[in-house]
Amino acid sequence: QVQLVESGGGLVQAGGSLRLSCAASGRTFTYYAMAWFRQAPGKEREFVAGVGSGGLFYVDSVKGRFTISRDNVKDTVFLQMNSLKPEDTAVYYCAAKPTAWVTRTKETYDYWGQGTQVTVSS
Repeated sequence: QVQLVESGGGLVQAGGSLRLSCAASGRTFTYYAMAWFRQAPGKEREFVAGVGSGGLFYVDSVKGRFTISRDNVKDTVFLQMNSLKPEDTAVYYCAAKPTAWVTRTKETYDYWGQGTQVTVSS
């Protein structure tokens, strides 16, 4: 059974940093595209960052501040978030799809974690 478990969320002041982790289990994820999405209250779930065969991808609002990476040995994906802003406040979800190409559409991902809350105070 595929399972994605996120960790690392919390409360941080504006300008601070957090590092999210997503541990995947149930199969080998080396050839899966992995992504982070986020959902703020009253808003749609949006793509934040993804990693796959085509490289690394980011939504414009986090470019230069967030970095996605993966450890294929440990089947873990990370999201390093620096210079956090109050508008980054959301529940962050890890997602996986069994093809190597990253997409930005949430409906194309088959597997999801339970989410981790990130709150940035001003």
